[in-house]
Amino acid sequence: MGDFFAELGRYLGSANNRSQFFGDLLDHIYLSLVPLVLGLVIAVLAGWLGHRFAAARSVLLVVSNLLYTIPSLALFVVIPGIIGSKILDSLNVIVALTVYTAALLVRPVLDALDAVPPHVVAAATAVGYKPARRFLSVELPLSIPVLAAGVRVASVSNISLVSVGALIGTGGLGVLFTDGFQREYFSPIVVGIVATLLLALIVDLVLVQLRNLLTPWDRVATTAGAK
Repeated sequence: MGDFFAELGRYLGSANNRSQFFGDLLDHIYLSLVPLVLGLVIAVLAGWLGHRFAAARSVLLVVSNLLYTIPSLALFVVIPGIIGSKILDSLNVIVALTVYTAALLVRPVLDALDAVPPHVVAAATAVGYKPARRFLSVELPLSIPVLAAGVRVASVSNISLVSVGALIGTGGLGVLFTDGFQREYFSPIVVGIVATLLLALIVDLVLVQLRNLLTPWDRVATTAGAK
Protein backbone atom coordinates (compact mmCIF):
# COMPACT_ATOMS: atom_id res chain seq x y z
CA MET A 1 0.00 0.00 0.00
CA GLY A 2 2.85 2.35 0.82
CA ASP A 3 4.43 1.67 -2.57
CA PHE A 4 1.16 2.50 -4.31
CA PHE A 5 0.80 5.87 -2.55
CA ALA A 6 4.45 6.65 -3.32
CA GLU A 7 3.81 5.86 -6.97
CA LEU A 8 0.64 7.99 -6.90
CA GLY A 9 2.62 10.86 -5.36
CA ARG A 10 5.24 10.63 -8.11
CA TYR A 11 2.52 10.61 -10.75
CA LEU A 12 0.77 13.69 -9.35
CA GLY A 13 4.10 15.38 -8.74
CA SER A 14 4.83 15.50 -12.47
CA ALA A 15 3.91 18.82 -14.10
CA ASN A 16 3.23 17.03 -17.39
CA ASN A 17 0.84 14.60 -15.73
CA ARG A 18 -1.00 17.40 -13.95
CA SER A 19 -1.28 19.34 -17.20
CA GLN A 20 -2.69 16.28 -18.98
CA PHE A 21 -5.11 15.66 -16.11
CA PHE A 22 -6.57 19.17 -16.13
CA GLY A 23 -6.83 19.11 -19.93
CA ASP A 24 -8.66 15.78 -19.79
CA LEU A 25 -10.90 17.08 -17.00
CA LEU A 26 -11.93 20.14 -19.01
CA ASP A 27 -12.61 17.93 -22.03
CA HIS A 28 -14.71 15.63 -19.86
CA ILE A 29 -16.79 18.53 -18.51
CA TYR A 30 -17.36 19.87 -22.03
CA LEU A 31 -18.22 16.49 -23.54
CA SER A 32 -20.68 15.60 -20.77
CA LEU A 33 -22.45 18.90 -20.05
CA VAL A 34 -22.99 20.20 -23.59
CA PRO A 35 -24.99 17.06 -24.55
CA LEU A 36 -26.89 17.37 -21.26
CA VAL A 37 -28.12 20.84 -22.19
CA LEU A 38 -28.85 19.94 -25.82
CA GLY A 39 -30.58 16.69 -24.88
CA LEU A 40 -32.70 18.48 -22.25
CA VAL A 41 -33.89 21.04 -24.81
CA ILE A 42 -34.81 18.28 -27.29
CA ALA A 43 -36.54 16.23 -24.58
CA VAL A 44 -38.58 19.23 -23.39
CA LEU A 45 -39.77 19.95 -26.94
CA ALA A 46 -40.56 16.27 -27.50
CA GLY A 47 -42.27 16.07 -24.11
CA TRP A 48 -44.44 19.07 -24.92
CA LEU A 49 -45.50 17.37 -28.16
CA GLY A 50 -46.18 14.08 -26.40
CA HIS A 51 -48.10 15.79 -23.61
CA ARG A 52 -50.46 17.46 -26.10
CA PHE A 53 -51.01 14.51 -28.43
CA ALA A 54 -51.58 10.95 -27.17
CA ALA A 55 -50.44 9.36 -30.44
CA ALA A 56 -47.17 11.30 -30.37
CA ARG A 57 -46.64 10.27 -26.75
CA SER A 58 -46.74 6.57 -27.58
CA VAL A 59 -44.34 6.96 -30.51
CA LEU A 60 -41.90 9.08 -28.51
CA LEU A 61 -41.77 6.59 -25.65
CA VAL A 62 -41.11 3.67 -28.00
CA VAL A 63 -38.43 5.55 -29.97
CA SER A 64 -36.69 6.85 -26.84
CA ASN A 65 -36.57 3.36 -25.32
CA LEU A 66 -35.10 1.92 -28.51
CA LEU A 67 -32.47 4.66 -28.82
CA TYR A 68 -31.31 4.20 -25.23
CA THR A 69 -30.76 0.46 -25.77
CA ILE A 70 -28.14 1.07 -28.50
CA PRO A 71 -24.67 0.26 -27.08
CA SER A 72 -22.70 3.49 -26.57
CA LEU A 73 -19.53 2.29 -28.29
CA ALA A 74 -21.51 1.19 -31.35
CA LEU A 75 -23.24 4.56 -31.52
CA PHE A 76 -19.89 6.41 -31.26
CA VAL A 77 -18.65 4.41 -34.26
CA VAL A 78 -21.83 4.78 -36.35
CA ILE A 79 -22.30 8.54 -35.83
CA PRO A 80 -19.41 9.59 -38.17
CA GLY A 81 -21.06 7.76 -41.06
CA ILE A 82 -24.34 9.54 -40.36
CA ILE A 83 -23.14 13.13 -39.89
CA GLY A 84 -19.99 12.92 -42.02
CA SER A 85 -17.50 13.72 -39.26
CA LYS A 86 -14.08 12.17 -38.72
CA ILE A 87 -13.86 9.04 -36.57
CA LEU A 88 -11.78 10.83 -33.88
CA ASP A 89 -13.89 14.00 -33.85
CA SER A 90 -15.25 14.84 -30.39
CA LEU A 91 -18.46 15.88 -32.15
CA ASN A 92 -19.31 12.18 -32.38
CA VAL A 93 -19.42 11.91 -28.60
CA ILE A 94 -21.49 15.08 -28.27
CA VAL A 95 -24.06 13.88 -30.81
CA ALA A 96 -24.23 10.37 -29.33
CA LEU A 97 -24.65 11.62 -25.75
CA THR A 98 -27.22 14.18 -26.87
CA VAL A 99 -29.24 11.29 -28.32
CA TYR A 100 -28.87 9.32 -25.09
CA THR A 101 -29.78 12.30 -22.93
CA ALA A 102 -32.88 13.14 -24.95
CA ALA A 103 -33.94 9.48 -24.97
CA LEU A 104 -33.44 9.21 -21.22
CA LEU A 105 -35.32 12.43 -20.43
CA VAL A 106 -38.41 12.04 -22.62
CA ARG A 107 -40.29 10.00 -20.02
CA PRO A 108 -39.27 12.22 -17.05
CA VAL A 109 -40.42 15.29 -19.01
CA LEU A 110 -43.79 13.67 -19.70
CA ASP A 111 -44.13 12.61 -16.06
CA ALA A 112 -43.18 16.11 -14.91
CA LEU A 113 -45.78 17.74 -17.16
CA ASP A 114 -48.39 15.21 -16.04
CA ALA A 115 -47.66 16.22 -12.43
CA VAL A 116 -48.68 19.85 -13.03
CA PRO A 117 -52.07 20.35 -11.30
CA PRO A 118 -54.85 20.48 -13.95
CA HIS A 119 -56.65 23.30 -12.16
CA VAL A 120 -53.56 25.50 -12.49
CA VAL A 121 -53.41 24.84 -16.24
CA ALA A 122 -57.14 25.53 -16.50
CA ALA A 123 -56.74 28.80 -14.59
CA ALA A 124 -53.92 29.91 -16.89
CA THR A 125 -56.06 29.10 -19.92
CA ALA A 126 -59.01 30.98 -18.44
CA VAL A 127 -57.01 34.19 -18.03
CA GLY A 128 -55.97 34.10 -21.68
CA TYR A 129 -52.65 32.24 -21.82
CA LYS A 130 -52.01 30.77 -25.27
CA PRO A 131 -50.59 27.18 -25.36
CA ALA A 132 -46.98 28.22 -25.98
CA ARG A 133 -47.00 30.96 -23.32
CA ARG A 134 -48.84 28.71 -20.86
CA PHE A 135 -46.24 25.99 -21.37
CA LEU A 136 -43.24 28.30 -20.88
CA SER A 137 -44.69 30.42 -18.08
CA VAL A 138 -46.77 27.91 -16.09
CA GLU A 139 -46.39 24.24 -16.99
CA LEU A 140 -42.63 24.05 -17.50
CA PRO A 141 -41.68 26.01 -14.32
CA LEU A 142 -44.07 23.92 -12.21
CA SER A 143 -42.64 20.70 -13.67
CA ILE A 144 -39.07 21.52 -12.63
CA PRO A 145 -39.10 19.68 -9.26
CA VAL A 146 -40.04 16.39 -10.96
CA LEU A 147 -37.93 17.01 -14.07
CA ALA A 148 -34.83 17.83 -12.01
CA ALA A 149 -34.62 14.25 -10.76
CA GLY A 150 -34.36 12.98 -14.33
CA VAL A 151 -31.76 15.59 -15.25
CA ARG A 152 -29.61 14.53 -12.30
CA VAL A 153 -29.70 10.91 -13.48
CA ALA A 154 -28.84 12.01 -17.03
CA SER A 155 -25.86 14.07 -15.81
CA VAL A 156 -24.35 11.09 -14.00
CA SER A 157 -25.00 8.88 -17.03
CA ASN A 158 -23.24 11.34 -19.35
CA ILE A 159 -20.24 11.77 -17.08
CA SER A 160 -19.86 8.00 -17.00
CA LEU A 161 -20.38 7.44 -20.74
CA VAL A 162 -17.85 10.09 -21.80
CA SER A 163 -15.12 7.76 -20.56
CA VAL A 164 -16.16 5.19 -23.17
CA GLY A 165 -15.27 7.72 -25.85
CA ALA A 166 -11.59 7.27 -24.98
CA LEU A 167 -11.76 3.87 -26.68
CA ILE A 168 -12.19 5.61 -30.04
CA GLY A 169 -9.57 8.27 -29.32
CA THR A 170 -11.59 11.21 -27.98
CA GLY A 171 -10.61 13.16 -24.89
CA GLY A 172 -11.89 13.12 -21.35
CA LEU A 173 -10.87 11.34 -18.18
CA GLY A 174 -11.26 8.02 -19.98
CA VAL A 175 -7.87 8.73 -21.55
CA LEU A 176 -6.35 8.13 -18.12
CA PHE A 177 -7.99 4.70 -18.02
CA THR A 178 -6.77 3.59 -21.44
CA ASP A 179 -3.29 5.01 -20.81
CA GLY A 180 -3.06 3.25 -17.46
CA PHE A 181 -4.21 -0.12 -18.82
CA GLN A 182 -1.88 0.05 -21.80
CA ARG A 183 1.14 0.79 -19.61
CA GLU A 184 -0.05 -1.30 -16.63
CA TYR A 185 0.27 1.90 -14.64
CA PHE A 186 -2.43 2.10 -11.96
CA SER A 187 -1.97 5.69 -10.79
CA PRO A 188 -3.72 7.38 -13.75
CA ILE A 189 -6.53 4.83 -13.50
CA VAL A 190 -7.13 5.65 -9.84
CA VAL A 191 -6.88 9.39 -10.49
CA GLY A 192 -9.37 9.05 -13.37
CA ILE A 193 -11.86 7.07 -11.27
CA VAL A 194 -11.71 9.46 -8.31
CA ALA A 195 -11.94 12.52 -10.56
CA THR A 196 -14.96 11.07 -12.40
CA LEU A 197 -16.76 10.34 -9.13
CA LEU A 198 -16.01 13.81 -7.74
CA LEU A 199 -17.12 15.47 -10.97
CA ALA A 200 -20.42 13.57 -10.89
CA LEU A 201 -20.93 14.59 -7.26
CA ILE A 202 -20.16 18.26 -7.90
CA VAL A 203 -22.43 18.44 -10.95
CA ASP A 204 -25.22 16.77 -8.96
CA LEU A 205 -24.86 19.30 -6.14
CA VAL A 206 -24.90 22.18 -8.64
CA LEU A 207 -28.08 20.81 -10.21
CA VAL A 208 -29.74 20.56 -6.79
CA GLN A 209 -28.86 24.18 -6.05
CA LEU A 210 -30.09 25.24 -9.50
CA ARG A 211 -33.38 23.42 -8.91
CA ASN A 212 -33.79 25.20 -5.57
CA LEU A 213 -33.02 28.54 -7.21
CA LEU A 214 -35.60 27.98 -9.95
CA THR A 215 -38.33 26.75 -7.57
CA PRO A 216 -38.41 29.15 -4.59
CA TRP A 217 -42.11 28.38 -4.05
CA ASP A 218 -41.26 24.72 -3.42
CA ARG A 219 -38.93 25.67 -0.55
CA VAL A 220 -41.56 28.00 0.91
CA ALA A 221 -44.16 25.22 0.81
CA THR A 222 -41.75 22.77 2.46
CA THR A 223 -40.93 25.26 5.22
CA ALA A 224 -44.58 26.03 5.82
CA GLY A 225 -45.41 22.33 5.99
CA ALA A 226 -42.66 21.74 8.53
CA LYS A 227 -44.09 24.44 10.79
